[in-house]
Amino acid sequence: MEFLIFLGLVVIFIIVLNIQSRQQSNSDDLRKNINSLKNQIQELKHELSNLQPPAPKPAITEQQQKEKEAAELKAQEEYKQKLAALEASRQEREAKRKEVIEQQKEELQRPAVTVEVKETIDAPQKQQQLIRPAILEKESGIAKWSKNNPDLEKFIGENLISKIGIAILVLAIGFFVNYAIEQNWIGPVGRVAIGILCGAILIGLAHRLRSSYKNFSSVLAGGGLAVFYFTITLAFQKFNLFGQTTAFIIMLVITAFAVVLSLLYNKQELAIIALVGGFVAPFLVSTGNGNYKVLFTYLIILNSGLLVIAYNKAWRILNLLSFIFTVILFGSWIFLLPLEESVTTYKNAFLFAGIFYLLFFIINIAHNVKEKKKFIASDFGILLINTCLFFGTGIYCLSKMNADDFRGLFSASMGIFNLAVSYFLFRKQKVDTNILYLLIGITLSFVSITAPIQLHGNYITLFWASEAVLLYWLFMKSGIRLIQYASMLVWLLMLVSLAMDCMQLYTNYEKAFAIITNKGFVTTVFAALATGLLFLLRRKEDSSSSATANGLVPGKYLFYTASVVLLFAAGALEINYQFHHYYPSTGLHTLYLLLYTIGFISLLAFIAQKIKALQLQWQVIATVLAVCIVIYFACLPKIMEIQQTMLETQKNNAHFLAHWLSALLTAVIFYWLIKLLRNAREDLKEGLGSVTWLLCIALVTYLSFEIVFISNHIFYAADNSLANIQRIYIKTGLPILWGLCSFVFMWLGMHHKYRTLRIISLSLFALTLLKLFIFDIRDISAGGKIAAFFCLGVLLLVVSFMYQRLKKIIIDDEKKDQ
Repeated sequence: MEFLIFLGLVVIFIIVLNIQSRQQSNSDDLRKNINSLKNQIQELKHELSNLQPPAPKPAITEQQQKEKEAAELKAQEEYKQKLAALEASRQEREAKRKEVIEQQKEELQRPAVTVEVKETIDAPQKQQQLIRPAILEKESGIAKWSKNNPDLEKFIGENLISKIGIAILVLAIGFFVNYAIEQNWIGPVGRVAIGILCGAILIGLAHRLRSSYKNFSSVLAGGGLAVFYFTITLAFQKFNLFGQTTAFIIMLVITAFAVVLSLLYNKQELAIIALVGGFVAPFLVSTGNGNYKVLFTYLIILNSGLLVIAYNKAWRILNLLSFIFTVILFGSWIFLLPLEESVTTYKNAFLFAGIFYLLFFIINIAHNVKEKKKFIASDFGILLINTCLFFGTGIYCLSKMNADDFRGLFSASMGIFNLAVSYFLFRKQKVDTNILYLLIGITLSFVSITAPIQLHGNYITLFWASEAVLLYWLFMKSGIRLIQYASMLVWLLMLVSLAMDCMQLYTNYEKAFAIITNKGFVTTVFAALATGLLFLLRRKEDSSSSATANGLVPGKYLFYTASVVLLFAAGALEINYQFHHYYPSTGLHTLYLLLYTIGFISLLAFIAQKIKALQLQWQVIATVLAVCIVIYFACLPKIMEIQQTMLETQKNNAHFLAHWLSALLTAVIFYWLIKLLRNAREDLKEGLGSVTWLLCIALVTYLSFEIVFISNHIFYAADNSLANIQRIYIKTGLPILWGLCSFVFMWLGMHHKYRTLRIISLSLFALTLLKLFIFDIRDISAGGKIAAFFCLGVLLLVVSFMYQRLKKIIIDDEKKDQ
């Protein structure tokens, strides 16, 4: 068993040691090429110094002497150019070499590099190829390996043999110790001493060779650490030379020593060996009766050591491995806890989980914050997973501790912590803004989920409404768009929550609620006011000089409309519910809903005209007033049924006053709409005639129905049924009413010189006469006939006289129309 554990450690050790072998090999090649260039430069300098012009011979003419000197000067210039080119190439190679070494230190995962040197002294086309990244193409494993290791002999001699050698050496030591044990040559203490001595020799030799053979020395150091772990495991498990606590402390010392070596050699693989050995150590010295407090305390100490490394080195693989190992150990422990486990255990679990969360939070931001570097995807991933796991663990532990009331406080605390860290980082200069956005997003998420976790019903809606306004205000102060998006998301969640609250509260009419002061009405009004504040903030943002267009955020008028709709819904739902509860099956809610609707819209239009900040275009106000009239006509059939029920049962007659108030407000709306359209007749132009026809028809219909309501109320008696009253009204009252309306239209048309009104008047007269002679002449009393015919005759004579009297005005009006 011990031998298998040892072999496993050796395999892990060999795998880890191969992390940087390719980059180191390329660095060695680069160093050799630079040394070759230096030698060539020295040779060129030597040749240049030996280049002296020969002494002139008497036989050479002056012209030949000049030509020779010119040739020699040209040769010297060529040598100087070549020398300068080689020097520049050497400097570039030196800079690239330093860059590669720095990349190795920072362990940034760079693609493999190749160096190709092709130089000839004579060729003018000579080009020096610099270090370039390997082509990112899909290659077979053999092709990629061949490309990264072009010199097979060098790979075997410098890389493979050293690793095989140390592995064989460790195995030889193991076999020797095992053989000595079998032959009883060495006692238990001697056996352990031999193992420790062999590990110390390997590490000592590695330390001695660290300057000249850095890679090889790290291999030896890793082998020494593996021997230490294996020896201490045997000493405890097989020979029982010391207790569990002593073995555990020795393992901890070995791990700390490995960390120091990794920092001393600046080797990530040694740190990985230390990390793996540190996580395996508790299991190597375990007796089967585990104490989770000791285990997790050890993990806290181990991860604290990792924090020191993470603060100084950007070795992200260490952060990831440590996080994975800790999650596996802690998660498997808490998952396998029995159902009847005590509350104290879950309290301790909550405490340890919080400490692990803080450690890995700091580990993953420490180095980047210190060096002011950019965060990468793996950093964000670990931070998010760490936060989610801790939050889930905390909620689970709280539920097991019967402390569900503290779940909201826990969520809010998480939000406050992330907000505090984001503020701290915001105060530091040149920190990566992406980490700020991440922390702010986490903060907003925790604050938003605090309400549904801790609160219930309408309190969630109240919380989200307040949060949406607060977040938008914070966006106005900070200018961070993420906060603005979060505000909009929370506002939408508030609307959904409000709809759910209303469905729960206002669908069961049997339950009594306090009038006005119930939670449904208060929550809806609060949501309306919060939306109104969002409208004001949005308008202030649009008016600022720094405002920019943003298609993801609704315009200010959407918030204005939403606030008005919510405010209207608050009253409408309250009226509908209370009258359904206190006056079931009477239809009274229709009367009061109509009064509330017309009154609310009229008041809104009045306020919009008087307050400059809320002013609307006349088309919008006219449309709103027209909607009121349409709603009034839509409710008339139901109102007739309600009046009939009231008169026949003689119950709730006083409530019909709500309809009279609605009718009065409708008359005011007609006047308001007519006045508004008159002021805007220049904008209507050709459409004014159609609008006038519609208004006149609506007015006549309005008066016809209201007169019938009045006649029903006045003339109803036990011996005079509503059917008889309405029959007489239709045959006698309507012709008189329509005749009076025709007369008024004619007078207005002549007074204002408006031909369309006169045509409407004549058309209504014609319709009245047709109705009177075709439908109403039959089955009508003598008194009714006399009244109807007398009134219509007088009205027609007066209209004819008016036409004769104002003939000139009419002719002029016609000329204008032509």
